[in-house]
Amino acid sequence: MNPISIEFSSIGPARYLQLAKALRKAIKSGDLVPGTKLSSARKMADIYALNRHTVMNALQILVAEGWLESRQRAGYFVTNSLPIDSSVTRSENKHTQSEGGCEYSTYQFSFANDIKFQKTMSLADYQYNFAGGLPDLAAFPFAEFKRATSSACQRLNTNLLHYGEAAGVPELKSQILAYLHRARNLNAKELLICNGSQEALFIIAKAFVKQGDFIAVETLGYPPARKVFSACGASLIDIHQDEEGLCVDDLAMQLKQYPIKLLYLTPLHQYPTTVTLSMTRRMQIYQLCYEHGVAIIEDDYDHEFHYRCHPVAPLASDDPAGIVIYVSTFSKLMFAGARLGYVTCSSGIMAQLQAIKQLINHKNDVLTQLSVAQWMKEGGFERHSKRMTKLYKQKYAHLDSLLKSYQLQGYPITYDKPDGGMAMWVNMGVNVSKLKESVKSHGVYVQTQTEFYFNESSRSLNLAENKHTHLRLGFAGQSCENASHGLKIIIEQLYHS
Repeated sequence: MNPISIEFSSIGPARYLQLAKALRKAIKSGDLVPGTKLSSARKMADIYALNRHTVMNALQILVAEGWLESRQRAGYFVTNSLPIDSSVTRSENKHTQSEGGCEYSTYQFSFANDIKFQKTMSLADYQYNFAGGLPDLAAFPFAEFKRATSSACQRLNTNLLHYGEAAGVPELKSQILAYLHRARNLNAKELLICNGSQEALFIIAKAFVKQGDFIAVETLGYPPARKVFSACGASLIDIHQDEEGLCVDDLAMQLKQYPIKLLYLTPLHQYPTTVTLSMTRRMQIYQLCYEHGVAIIEDDYDHEFHYRCHPVAPLASDDPAGIVIYVSTFSKLMFAGARLGYVTCSSGIMAQLQAIKQLINHKNDVLTQLSVAQWMKEGGFERHSKRMTKLYKQKYAHLDSLLKSYQLQGYPITYDKPDGGMAMWVNMGVNVSKLKESVKSHGVYVQTQTEFYFNESSRSLNLAENKHTHLRLGFAGQSCENASHGLKIIIEQLYHS
């Protein structure tokens, strides 16, 4: 064997791995053809100024991989059976690249759905953040939760750490069921714990949706839910909204035209408009869905935060036909990183959801579930809920006063003060479609009306840009002082730049 030129690096992998890589590359490229006898380990050690054991380690790796074979008292040879080919046929669906002298190509695969990865917002990039679903983590009782976690670990049944209980640990399920009955007048019997409400929505979509099935959604709605439904093959039908929420007449019209399978709703603090659907409309919607065999997904994402009156009970609390699939989350009361959401529904639907959940993953994080269960059992969860409702009410009042002060200064701002939630839907009176980018350089994050439409839906409303005048201003996740400074920047960029 003629010596192969190798430049060893002082950084990176160990020398024996670098030698193995160089020899492997030479075999692939044809510089070392099948049947070639390699120099002895002692000679290679002299050539490359390596320890003989370093060379032996490299050769043994290549033998194990099948590039070399060792013959007793004869030495090391390049394996005769290697499929070396210096020219791989190119085709239109391949991009050619070189690997050790041979030309290989990467295929352009055809995927079932062309889903784009969307980079999530980095909170560190923004000093002033008006995102609508961010809790105030500075007020979270981490020390109290740590004690609950410690207590859960001391009482831990290690059998729970094995596979099983894909629907959630019994301790947490029983605490949530009791809480739903006590706090939301929801007498549920079946419960499925998920890794957040987003996984819950995906499981529901997989259970119900075949390619081309129709799902009805609000015209302005929650983008991640729409993306899930679309990715699972659904065609979306937008149902119009007005100042009171979903338009019942338009829903009735679309139910006659399309074989709609599911209706997705955020009836309390509608996302993004913050409107709470009246009891009359809820009853009308329920009756229409029952008559047409449509299941209702009720996404109740921030039920606790209601300030002007008691929140309306969920649709699922009065569901005699068993058509409501109720979804909620701990992300707003705790934090998104806890990854705890849940679903409750009729037993027939639940059996299918549990089966799909088991296919996706065997179980959720047991220690987190047990810690939250212990925290709820000790009363910490509900104490925290009451504290945060009081704190958010103060921030809600502060944003209201800021907006009123700008109205008094003559700015064309209008809004309906919501009954609760973590954000306000504000008509700025001018086009806001370019605001998001213009305030980003000032450290401000804000969501504009444009973001809440879904262009691929069957009835997408292609409104002229001058009608995109609303902002969703979240107030829960930042201090009142930051809200004041951030809103001032928004006003300056909209009206004075």
